[in-house]
Amino acid sequence: MRRIAMPTNQLLSIVIPVYNEEELLRDAVVGLVNRVRPDFEFELIITENGSTDATKAIAEELSREMEEVTCILSNQPNYGAALRRGIEMAVGDYVACDEIDLCDDDFYRRAMTAIENTKADMVVGSKAMKGANDQRPVFRRFATKVINGMLRLAVDFQGTDTHGLKLFHRKSVLPIVGLCVVDRDLFASELVIRSHREGLHVIEIPVEVEEKRRPAISLARRVPQVLKGMATLTYHIRWGDKR
Repeated sequence: MRRIAMPTNQLLSIVIPVYNEEELLRDAVVGLVNRVRPDFEFELIITENGSTDATKAIAEELSREMEEVTCILSNQPNYGAALRRGIEMAVGDYVACDEIDLCDDDFYRRAMTAIENTKADMVVGSKAMKGANDQRPVFRRFATKVINGMLRLAVDFQGTDTHGLKLFHRKSVLPIVGLCVVDRDLFASELVIRSHREGLHVIEIPVEVEEKRRPAISLARRVPQVLKGMATLTYHIRWGDKR
């Protein structure tokens, strides 16, 4: 069986946090598994976090039906904590962090090729760099620019994006996961920022994103938690880690 850009006998772990995704989950997971099977040895970890619809039941059904699929269930709606649990549970040599409304298997292939060519520890799929195609609504694109601008001012982030698609060498990045102090929306950002600061080789490649459904949690509801997380992250990066 053909394998794309993967070192021999190594495994890819795909981690996808989900919350109230009953309408999208089954078709997205089945489609992704069928597309990835020809090219990778892989596991897919659905890390559910506090859903109030049928998402938990569907995730459990998928884990019984498909040998590659595992699900983690939680009663707490917390994207960052769910993502952290999935990364810590992963057994693959490489970990891809994806979103259920993206399931971008082409990113996995391009990211593994980039790692092979550059020896990078982490590849971030950027919605904001040259060559990217961000087709989300204007207010969501604006929110991404605002958060990235805040990260540049607060913690001197030098990249163009932190949230969303990423693929990394698990052994290199797992110690960074243990250093992270925030959860919810900013865990993914802190993971990228700390990887930069700890001297890992982090590169970006452009991605195309298109909104397939409205976010499960509205942007307005997320703002207070993002601001709180930003303050916590800034303190620890600027001063707390030095104590």
